Amino acid sequence: MAVIGLVAHDDKKDEMANWAHAHKHKLGQHTLFATGTTGGRVIAATGLPVTLLKSGPLGGDQQLGAMIAEERLDVLVFFIDPLSAQPHDVDVKALTRLATLYDVLCAFNKPTADAVLAAI
Repeated sequence: MAVIGLVAHDDKKDEMANWAHAHKHKLGQHTLFATGTTGGRVIAATGLPVTLLKSGPLGGDQQLGAMIAEERLDVLVFFIDPLSAQPHDVDVKALTRLATLYDVLCAFNKPTADAVLAAI
């Protein structure tokens, strides 16, 4: 069983909810954490238990980063919107940097998320 962190920028939340719904049975085999709004959308779409962290701009990205640094997160699925400026861009960069530094499996779009989920 893996511990999976889920995050999606605003314009990608529908995509994350749809992806989670499509993979509900596989995701249900793992422990899920998510930033607040994204997690709420995943719960609504799947009915799966998800531990909700704070919203990304309010510290949720940093909470996931702390989990990575403490080696408590195995996978990060982060649907990033590369075309929209994010007010908390520094936190987003820190999260992706930590995931890279600690060799956490990462998926930043649906095809990669599909592949990562199939591999665990």
